[in-house]
Order: sequence, then structure tokens, then C-alpha cells
Amino acid sequence: MDTRRLLRTFALPLATAGLLLSGCSGGNASTGAVASDAPPSGRAAPAADLEPYYTQKLAWRDCGVPGFQCATMKAPLDYDDADGASIDLAVARKKATGPGERIGSLLVNPGGPGGSAIGYLQAYAGIGYPAPVRARYDMVAVDPRGVARSEPVECLTGPQMDAYTQVDQTPDDGTEAAELTTAFKDFAAGCEQRSGAILPHVSTVEAARDMDILRAVLGDEKLHYVGASYGTFLGATYAELFPDRTGRLVLDGALDPSLPAEELNRDQTAGFETAFQAFARDCIGQPDCPLGTTSVADATQQLKDFFAEVDARPVPTGETRELGESLATTGVIAAMYDEGAWPQLRSALAAAMAGDGAPLLAMADSYYERSPDGTYANLMFANAAVNCLDLPAAFTSTEQVEKAVPAFEKASPVFGKGFAYASLNCGFWPEEATGTAHRIEAEGAAPIVVVGTTRDPATPYKWAEALADQLSSGTLLTYEGDGHTAYGRGSDCIDTAINTYLLEGKAPEDGTRC
Repeated sequence: MDTRRLLRTFALPLATAGLLLSGCSGGNASTGAVASDAPPSGRAAPAADLEPYYTQKLAWRDCGVPGFQCATMKAPLDYDDADGASIDLAVARKKATGPGERIGSLLVNPGGPGGSAIGYLQAYAGIGYPAPVRARYDMVAVDPRGVARSEPVECLTGPQMDAYTQVDQTPDDGTEAAELTTAFKDFAAGCEQRSGAILPHVSTVEAARDMDILRAVLGDEKLHYVGASYGTFLGATYAELFPDRTGRLVLDGALDPSLPAEELNRDQTAGFETAFQAFARDCIGQPDCPLGTTSVADATQQLKDFFAEVDARPVPTGETRELGESLATTGVIAAMYDEGAWPQLRSALAAAMAGDGAPLLAMADSYYERSPDGTYANLMFANAAVNCLDLPAAFTSTEQVEKAVPAFEKASPVFGKGFAYASLNCGFWPEEATGTAHRIEAEGAAPIVVVGTTRDPATPYKWAEALADQLSSGTLLTYEGDGHTAYGRGSDCIDTAINTYLLEGKAPEDGTRC
């Protein structure tokens, strides 16, 4: 199982295999560079120590993906010491194709935290967003600080990460609980050893401030933005910091910023239970359902029994790694993000129950962004680094976790205990949290569209309701369905409402349901 709160939408490899393509690096911008053609009118007057950042010119270059350009933008490593060290952030764009008058730049972020916005732009948003949107916006992405091409946080080697992902997430005794605690401590120590300089400076507030620098150097007076999953928190944070510079914001699969870490984790546990129940209802009606065909309750018990069996006797996979409970659970969780992955999950579970763990292991590897050569993207490293700065830890000891397990198991009989123990990871983080749970109102911001899916596993629907209610200009758009996020997932009603807002500035009526 993943070992931290993971609010992601970008990594749906089960349904969109091959979409996460590699993009440009954030290295030297001089090769094949062309001067930025952004007009200066959008540059707000910054504080004196930030002016060099707000007035920098991006040198755009070809970055190996047809139609896209890349650049490197500088930002302060520490905004409290803007005259000190800087950080290089990778930026990419695809210019508006026309016809129609260019509206500006549309910044996209796919979630995580830890997802590569540039990978998402080049593989999906820049080519898959509706043509009228791409015609009138420059499609833009920046990998947030600490992520992918923007001075990525690193923590463990590939073999170390392999071992980490196999640690028992549902300890049966004190020895196993101690092993899990040691794994969390070693993970945190690895991050500090390999990324100590950047580790205190990857908060969402800092990433939002970076986005305002990007807005200015692109020449935009307002920031137009589509953020999914964790990206909704990033967008809402931007609106809170810069309400007068907030343009058309779409926050899809929303996070409730007012909740402390323990409650967020428990709510997400319930969200995955809701998604699993939907999967189970579908599964028992299929002839190939490996969890039986009698009832959802029976399917639930059969999955729990399967997890117990692979905990006791891991299943071979054809390689040195076996499929134990942790990796099996991760494979199941991966399929909860998109109902399009349910047939694959049925097949993988059937294979594992028959003694072949390879298909379910492959699903877990996709979730972790593990390559066939055994290396990992920095997704999980950045995810922990951001989350552990943004909120104080849910728990700091196994004793606290054990007291909370009943509430987590009430939220999800299937995933509850594992999610409770996963919430312990930030308890050993080397940097003290700089953020706190609080309401975000963004008074004075233009209308903001908050999108919620009723059976979203990772960002429960009530979070979208809460964020739309908190934002002074929030309007709630609801998709009645399964899966994580709604835009571009097949609902004409949702897509039309969002496209109209992005192109015309007209937000859907609050409470619209699709």
C-alpha cells in the first residue's frame, strides 16, 4: 500500500497506459533557445527582493516532443530569504493553435502531490483537452519544486524502495509494528540525506508562490488554471494568496483544506471503501468475478481472506519479488481510481488466487511508477515531502495508531487498518510542518468552479462540497459516478460546463449535477 496520503489523478496507468511520457529536463535553457514573446503587461509590481524573479525572461527551446517548448524558470529556494539561493523549475508550453482570440495561458496540474505536470501536459492536456480550449489558450505546466524535472526530492534507491513497498502495512504483532516504524524512519532519513537542502522548501504555499512568478513572466494579468486532486489544494492556495490575480480556476476532485491529517486520511479510507463497494457490485454481476457472484458482503470477505492468505504465504510473480499483502493491496487500490481498470483488476485477482502474482504486481508497480529496470520516479518521495510539510502528522507513535484503528476499520473493513498505519509516516519526518489545516475563503477571487464526483475514492465528494462552501466565490459542479475526478472522463454535461467556463468565463450554476 502507499504509505502516505496520496491525492492523485495523473497516474491512471491502468486506463491510460503510455500516457505518462518523458518530457524535457529543467537543465540549461540556452540550447536552441528563443526569446520569450510574452508581453510585459501582466507583471504585477513585486516586492523589491522578488523583482528579479518576476521580471526574468524565459528562454524557450524545443524539448523533443512535437509542438511543445520548454524553459527553465528561477524562483527563490526560500521566500523568506529571496536574496539567497534560487531553485530551477522546469516549465513547458504548447502555444494556442487558433482560431479565435487568445485568452491567455492555462496552467495545468495533475495532482499527487508529486505528479509531473509537464508529463501530464505533453501526454494528455496539451493534446487531449478540447480543441476549442487548446485553440485559445497557451497550454502550460510547471513541475512543482521537488517534483520530476524541478530539482526532484530523492530518498531511496530502487532496491531500497522495493524493500520499502513490501513492508507489512497491517502489523499483526509488536515485531511487525516495529519493522514498519523502522521503515518509515529509514525513508525519512533517506530523504534528509539525499535532499536535505530542498526538503524544507517544497510546501504547497511555496509552489503556489512559484505559480505567481510564472503567471507574471508569461505576461498574464490573471492565472487561469485546471487542477485535479491535490492540484485543487494548490489552486485554492493560490487563490488564497493572490485573490486579485485569480482568473478562471477549475478545481476537480477537491481536497478540503480545513481538515487535519488524521481526518483527511480517515475520510480517504472511507472513499476507497465506497469505490471498492462499487467495484464489488459490478464484479459479482460478471462471469469472471474472482470474488464470487452472490453478494457484495461475500465479495468483501473474499478479498479480506485473499489479503490474509498472501500475508501469510506470498504468491510467486516470476521474479525475486513476491506478491505479499502490501503490494497486493496497492494493486487493488490502483484500480479504484478508474472504473475502466475494473476488468483488469478482476483478471489480476483471479491470476493471483491461482498462484500467479505477476499481473497484480504490475498494477502496483504502475501505481508506484516503478520502471522495468527497477528504478522509481520520484512520485512517492515528493508526495511525502509535500504532505509532511503541509500538515502536522496524523500520528507519531504506533500506540496512537492502534487507538485509531477501530475508527479506520469502521470507515473501511477492507483497507482501514492499512490506511491507519500509513498515516504514521509523517510522524518521523525530519522537517517540522509549516502548514496547518484551515478554511480557504479567497475573498475577492473571481468565480471558482469546484468539481466533485459522488463515488470518488481518493477525494471523497464531501470534500468538494466543503471547499465550494468555503470559497467565497466557489460554485459546485457534481458528477454522479465512479472514479477519481470528472473532467475529460466521458460526461458531456461536465465537459460542456467546464469548457464554457474556460472559454467564456461563465461558471455553471452552483449545485449543477451531471
